[in-house]
Amino acid sequence: MSCTKEEIERKRLAALKKRQNNCSISSPQKKCIRMSTQAGSPSAERETIKVDFLSSNSNFHPYARNVSSTFDNTKVVTATLYLICGDRFEVNPSEFCTPLINIFKKLPSKIFDFSTKLWNFSIDDYNELMKLVAPLAPYVVIGALPSYVLKVLQSDHINPDSIDLTPIEATLRHKLMPFQEDGVRFGISRRGRCMIADDMGLGKTFQALAIASYYRHNWPLLIVTTSSMRDTWQSKIHELLPSLPMMNIATLTTGKDAQLVADRQTEVVIVSYKITSMHTDLLKNKKFGVVIIDESHYLKSHKAQCTIALNNITRGSDRIILLSGTPALSRPSELYTQLALIEPKLFGSYTEYGKRYCAGKQTNFGWDMSGQSNLAELQVILQKRFLIRRTKEQVLTKLEAKTRETVILDDSLLQYSKEDEHNLSDMAQVYGSSRASDRHAALLTFFSQTAKVKIPAICKYIKQVLREDGLRKFLVFAHHRNVIEAVCSVLDEERTHYICIVGATPTHTRAELVEKFQHSATCVCGVLSLTAAGAGLTLTAADLVIFAELHWNPGILTQAEARAHRIGQSRGVRVRYLLATATADQHMWPLLRQKLAVLNDVGLSKDSFSDAVTKHQESKNSITQYLSPSSVKNRNDYIPGTNILKGTLKSDGNHSRDTEHATDNSSLCGEAVKRDNCDNICEQSFLEDDEDDELLANLDL
Repeated sequence: MSCTKEEIERKRLAALKKRQNNCSISSPQKKCIRMSTQAGSPSAERETIKVDFLSSNSNFHPYARNVSSTFDNTKVVTATLYLICGDRFEVNPSEFCTPLINIFKKLPSKIFDFSTKLWNFSIDDYNELMKLVAPLAPYVVIGALPSYVLKVLQSDHINPDSIDLTPIEATLRHKLMPFQEDGVRFGISRRGRCMIADDMGLGKTFQALAIASYYRHNWPLLIVTTSSMRDTWQSKIHELLPSLPMMNIATLTTGKDAQLVADRQTEVVIVSYKITSMHTDLLKNKKFGVVIIDESHYLKSHKAQCTIALNNITRGSDRIILLSGTPALSRPSELYTQLALIEPKLFGSYTEYGKRYCAGKQTNFGWDMSGQSNLAELQVILQKRFLIRRTKEQVLTKLEAKTRETVILDDSLLQYSKEDEHNLSDMAQVYGSSRASDRHAALLTFFSQTAKVKIPAICKYIKQVLREDGLRKFLVFAHHRNVIEAVCSVLDEERTHYICIVGATPTHTRAELVEKFQHSATCVCGVLSLTAAGAGLTLTAADLVIFAELHWNPGILTQAEARAHRIGQSRGVRVRYLLATATADQHMWPLLRQKLAVLNDVGLSKDSFSDAVTKHQESKNSITQYLSPSSVKNRNDYIPGTNILKGTLKSDGNHSRDTEHATDNSSLCGEAVKRDNCDNICEQSFLEDDEDDELLANLDL
């Protein structure tokens, strides 16, 4: 087990003390102390010791290296240094130390913070402080700022305002909004190695393609994205970079595309995360000069096969552009793999990064990096070197606000049996008493049982929403298959047109469903899987977003909210979270608020679930008929993934919801969850906390 500098010094002094106690000392000083003790005069004793000390230390100086008499030699005062902003650092000593405080008072930039009771200084005084504290060793040990922190602070970057954007293709350059131009200049000032971490819906795709166009002389270009977004990227390239022939763009999906990728004429290759680990050698041999990694937060595990593959593929790349609206879904440890892609040797190792910013500690099961520490310093490093982040409130002043509500479901509507109530109580007890390493597994079980209990209340609430005055289009997000099927059945019963997108919905079908939801007045609702459709889609036709279920990562939820609250939204968006008492919701909601607070401290989020207004579900009606049997109809007569008859969308003049427009869409959902698309199955298999999402979503309760 490795020890810190402070621990080594503390052990050394303890050993010296033990050695001194075991040795008999026959010195003039000891004799002098004995004589004064026999005299029985305390004042005489103090005077004798003082005279003896001064006589043997005629050259005594309080800050000389030989100052053992001014300290308790059984203790070592340690101090840690960390940045609190871009130009100041703070010193946190383990205990009060007068010589150390006297040194602090000598520095011209000293400031004492009465709230924290700590001293902070300008970074310009850092070297002077370390020089003055050095003579106090070994009784005062002060930890220096890591070399990479000083490197980031001292590095010189190109002034973004001086960058000329004319090398970018004109079609794309003229479509950039002012704040997007600032993002492009930031990326170029970082030599094309950066992260665009703007809020969801602020056009990160435009900015990434603009930076790639600026560095076109470094192509070929590799775009790594989710399988559902490959066609979207191809269409955006065709729209924004018209000078690039379509025949020079290759989408790698199977081994049959290998020859096309290896062709010298191929300038752009689009690939999903899973495929990168399956065809690592092929992509590595292509020697991509520019790499764009979309939704880079999927790379949060440094041990995942996809992360290892991308490290090998990008090792020789000149430009690496990462895109993510939520770079860290819940904790700072998830940032390391992304930062290491941009600057591989900056932090040294994952362990060094974790000990500094994740409160890393060694346990019997290895290093625990689930905590957080020195977040203000990490935020400074991110902003100065790695990423640029803007929120909707900062750049889209005309975008209407987003309001959050928590709806407490009626207890009488929950599908409780005595056995269910007993099971939930036991699961809550197991979750509360589990060790930190086992709590996630306990929460998964608790979460899956909660889905079953909430279904009747969720269905009743959907009916209430459909009867609201002035209802417009809305989205319903859920996680488990049985919840999605139940919501679809309610919409069928109410003869409401809707679309349904789950994990196995084919990529080309998703685009068609989104188009119908956006432009067809008869299509009122979108039923979406949290993990399969929570990112990459634009559904601004909706102004109400309902979460039938939670997720343990707040980033998943905020991304799903942004499907409606983004560029193109002309109305305010209402977000409602449906919570049930005495279920996993009661434990997950505070956990989500806590995780989001951590991301706020790092500067990666401005959201807060604490501002949500709490409401209660109406409970006027009986729920005995919340699901009625639906007739079986020919699925070939309907658009896949919807309950809309083929041919009815050509004209939106008739908005009535009559019987001929309804169908049993639950059977479509059942078919949709069959895993017939390899990319969609494996897309999230390398995630750490989310590796159970696919299994949980398809769990039959």
